[in-house]
Amino acid sequence: MNELTQKLKPLLILFAVCAALIGAVVWLMNGGLTEKAELTLSDDGTLPAPLTPEALKAYDVKITNDMNPIAVLNTNMGTIEIELFEDLMPITAGNFKKLAQERFYDGTKFHRVIDGFMIQGGDPITKTSEVLRYGTGGPEYSIPDEHIKNDLLTNVRGTISMANSGPNSGGSQFFINLVDNKNLDFDKAPLTSKHPVFGRVISGMEVVDAIAKVDTNQVSLPLSDVVVNSVEIRTK
Repeated sequence: MNELTQKLKPLLILFAVCAALIGAVVWLMNGGLTEKAELTLSDDGTLPAPLTPEALKAYDVKITNDMNPIAVLNTNMGTIEIELFEDLMPITAGNFKKLAQERFYDGTKFHRVIDGFMIQGGDPITKTSEVLRYGTGGPEYSIPDEHIKNDLLTNVRGTISMANSGPNSGGSQFFINLVDNKNLDFDKAPLTSKHPVFGRVISGMEVVDAIAKVDTNQVSLPLSDVVVNSVEIRTK
């Protein structure tokens, strides 16, 4: 019996390896552990992703403070207007306003687009052809995080928030939430992300949703450039 077992051992090992490979292939065909899957939300009150056409059309918000500046993003896919919460987030909103007035954002691209999550832009390196460095650029300074409890300052659909690589590392990069991503708030579970909200789309959310649908590569970079041609600041 031992001799028979020894003779069958290579075959048993081969069978086990084949079974593992087949399982891996099936797992990958079903999507594997993708970035989007890791970002699936389950908190009460969040929106399902991706949104239904009815939910997309239901977006309707109003200006919260007539004295707040409006950032007008003129992109090659349409215009997006964003109320900057300068009354609540003077450092973060003020920084975006300052950079826009300096024409910092003109010619930048949305370099990270994940349907059912968010679209990200604001990196000056995206004005160049150095694709491998996209997502690493900024204004050569960082601003302190503003973490303030307020019903408006939560990462829900349509809000604009600071992208960062850790505490007090925000500079120019931002993202617009396509769905409710409350897990990115500083005071909500799992408490591993801290992305301050500093404004909200008041017009052009259909443009944001259209950008979300563009084809992307394996690192979520759009295959066709989505360009912010200019950012204008409108004030009272």
